[in-house]
Amino acid sequence: MKEKIVLAFSGGLDTSFCVKYLTEEKDLEVYTAFVNTGGFDKQEVNKIREKAIALGVRHHENIDVAKRYYQECIRYLIFGNMLRNKTYPMSVSSERTFQAIAVAEYAHDQGISKLAHGSTGAGNDQVRFEMIFHILVPEMEVIAPVRELGLSRQQEIDYLKKYNVKDTFGQYEYSINKGLWGTSVGGKETLTSDQGLPETAYPGQIEISDPIDIEVEFNKGEPVGGIETIRNLNKLGSAYAIGRGIHVGETIIGIKGRVGFEAAGPIMILQAHHALEKHVLTKWQIYWKDQLAEWYGMMLHEGQLLDPVMRNIETFLKDTQETVTGKVSLKLRPYSCSVEGVSSPYDLMNASGAKYGEKHNGWTGEDVKGFTRIISNPLKIYYSLNKFGR
Repeated sequence: MKEKIVLAFSGGLDTSFCVKYLTEEKDLEVYTAFVNTGGFDKQEVNKIREKAIALGVRHHENIDVAKRYYQECIRYLIFGNMLRNKTYPMSVSSERTFQAIAVAEYAHDQGISKLAHGSTGAGNDQVRFEMIFHILVPEMEVIAPVRELGLSRQQEIDYLKKYNVKDTFGQYEYSINKGLWGTSVGGKETLTSDQGLPETAYPGQIEISDPIDIEVEFNKGEPVGGIETIRNLNKLGSAYAIGRGIHVGETIIGIKGRVGFEAAGPIMILQAHHALEKHVLTKWQIYWKDQLAEWYGMMLHEGQLLDPVMRNIETFLKDTQETVTGKVSLKLRPYSCSVEGVSSPYDLMNASGAKYGEKHNGWTGEDVKGFTRIISNPLKIYYSLNKFGR
């Protein structure tokens, strides 16, 4: 009787290769698990199932974790206005942990003691998958065929052709990772430092050119409508080619990495949420939230979501969102999104009764004279003993 193995399956080139390799070379009975974090509709999910069956798997399972991913991760990315290196909304880095957890749980429930993934040896995903596997199911053996064999994408294509796998291999020119919180795009250009991705590499293409105004509403920091709002904004923003970029940053394994992305919904939501917070939070709430959010994002990027300190940070982030309620007006144009205005019952700008640069109600000119004497006193003392100069 053949040994069973669960493969984290995406339907892409690497995991398609893994199915045939594990079946033909390792003589294993392959079970595939596709974990949908919310970026795929039913038709797309069914096509992935059909592809797995055509490749000869023993059984294929589609696992939907969109609600879990939103509740346990995306909410906190929004609360923290998290952009990796001020650029990338951590589309793939955030979802990989939840995919790994789902695959590990599925293998455990099925009584299968071997796991496989299609990550290469040069990226972050191998670490993210295997950290979760080692933490949750340390007794299971993990196989990573693409990494272990050190294959190029062309070698994988040639191997699949050898087994008469019918596929449109041209689609594999770019590596596409699609999720609710954005889509990453990798290709020959992202392996360089000086080349941008061509227009056709991005999943969305400009379909609308006339500017439009929209509103995004938040309740205690969360976009009203949750997952559906994110999906709707992804669709609308993609038609304007909003949310594109190329991220360059540190990988977990210590080298620089470069990847393209399209994340219309996340970019629009984060812009709107950040603008609303500037109106309703105090200076020090914003300051300390930014510090902890930066740390949270780094830990998440490096696969450390299960560290208990992440729950502590989440508690703080959630607590800051009590007054982050209101509506934000956005203007959409091709390739760009801008904040037009904010309305909130907790708007501190309106509540002050003052108009910056024009009038004040809470103090007099004499108050300011005394205030400036006191606030300048420590440095006045310092410069009484130390010469001022540059």
